[in-house]
Amino acid sequence: MRNKVAVVGGFNTDFTIKTARLPKPGETVIGGVFSKGGGGKGANQAVAAVRAGAEVSFIARVGDDTHGHEGMQGLTAEQVNTRYVIYDPDSPTGVAFIVVDEHGENSIVVAAGANGRLSPSDIDRAENAVASAGVLLVQLESPLAAVQSAIRMARLHGAVVILNPAPAQSLNSDLLCDVDIITPNRLEAEMITGMKVSDNATLHAVARQILEYGVKNVIITLGQGGILAATKNAAEVIPAYRVQAVDSTGAGDVFSGSLAAFLAEGMAMEESIRMAIASASISVTRMGAQFCAPLRPEIESFMLNYAPSEIQTPG
Repeated sequence: MRNKVAVVGGFNTDFTIKTARLPKPGETVIGGVFSKGGGGKGANQAVAAVRAGAEVSFIARVGDDTHGHEGMQGLTAEQVNTRYVIYDPDSPTGVAFIVVDEHGENSIVVAAGANGRLSPSDIDRAENAVASAGVLLVQLESPLAAVQSAIRMARLHGAVVILNPAPAQSLNSDLLCDVDIITPNRLEAEMITGMKVSDNATLHAVARQILEYGVKNVIITLGQGGILAATKNAAEVIPAYRVQAVDSTGAGDVFSGSLAAFLAEGMAMEESIRMAIASASISVTRMGAQFCAPLRPEIESFMLNYAPSEIQTPG
């Protein structure tokens, strides 16, 4: 395998407040700790993949503004290749406003800004990055036309395609049939299928439905319940690790980015999934979205010293 990952996705500047509880509609909650940092699902996943051991190119649009330039400096410092990032003079860098409660649960509002202007022609200009990658990782913070263009290009060059279908939206089978691996959470899986997950049986039914759309591997993330990994021939619930969560904001991104890195280096699917779960488990013990991802030695050490929790099914 080519130990390279191409990530097509969004970058946001995150404004985060840590407080005791999430506010109700119309309510102001006083007291909290403020922080500012890099975010966006694409950027988060790019950092996670680098820290897990991959060589990563990031394909995106940011504003030609302070947030955009500072953000790319941060990614470059993490050894992410940002030469394919376009600085848009007509749209600001995306921003996200995040509230995190004392249990690590969060509420997020995003203004997409330049993320919403990524185009198929931008993907064409980055063909060298996709052509040399073993894995393409995409999400849905970018316009679907750009996402589909990237997936078609990856198919042309023989890269494995991982789709993290977030933010949640309905998707058609024309897009999904070219996806090798999809990594939705429970809400996103429900959105894709139009089916409700209420127990273990319906969880498996949702996975089977996504497989019917042509996706080869379905990995539904369940938070503390671990993940459901399914193919047309088998399905398995792999448990999470028992940790004290501080901030769950970037956990799904860390999982997807780490998974891409492990697969790009030729690791088997099940081992890649288990290591990606460990990586995400470490991330929730830290504040922040982009730089909560652990380094490869931390992941390997964690797996040696922690036992998975008992399998939990969604209620």
